[in-house]
Amino acid sequence: MALSRPIFWLFVTLLAVIGVCTHAEAGSVSGRAVSQEGKPVPNAVIVAVPTNGGITPAKPGTRAVMIQEGKQFMPFVLAVQAGTIVDFPNHDSFRHQVYSFSTAKTFELKLYGSSEVGSVQFDKPGAVPVGCNIHDNMLAYVFVAPGPHFVTTGAEGAASLQGLAAGAYTVSAWHPDQRGAAPGQEVNVTAEGTVEVKLELHLRNARGQRRPGAFDEKAY
Repeated sequence: MALSRPIFWLFVTLLAVIGVCTHAEAGSVSGRAVSQEGKPVPNAVIVAVPTNGGITPAKPGTRAVMIQEGKQFMPFVLAVQAGTIVDFPNHDSFRHQVYSFSTAKTFELKLYGSSEVGSVQFDKPGAVPVGCNIHDNMLAYVFVAPGPHFVTTGAEGAASLQGLAAGAYTVSAWHPDQRGAAPGQEVNVTAEGTVEVKLELHLRNARGQRRPGAFDEKAY
């Protein structure tokens, strides 16, 4: 049944008001990760967790991608929400065997070749180092956040978490090179407000992917 014109416009107005109110209730956290020397830390994951709980897993079917190309994983750090399925497509002309022995997720994909994809669901929060049984130089990390509020820092060590409901949060940062768990900061996010946080990480020597070996591995 078609709506009369006055009722139709009332309906449209109500939708607009609801949209404005929803937007007005969203705040943000602007974070910056730095080393103990005060230098910016790229590839750090900043996470905000509500202090009152209420964390839900990722929606069924949520997926992310970490590719293998040139005997390297990309990206080096992939942040996902618990419950996410990560696809590991092989873009090389030779085979890879992706695995991890971490506490957060232990898995080992079968040896698979070019244009094939292996997939793993990451259902437990934590850091998951990922390697290849064939190419020892390959190393990457899947960081599994407990909830939906996370972001990876750029070259200047900065990143912003948008769309947070007003309330109290614990904000923390993680990086593959950090020494021990970094303490979180308690913040109060207000509607339409932005909270700025500086997160210091104590880092050891960098652990990254090494350059591929000189020998021919195409037979794998």
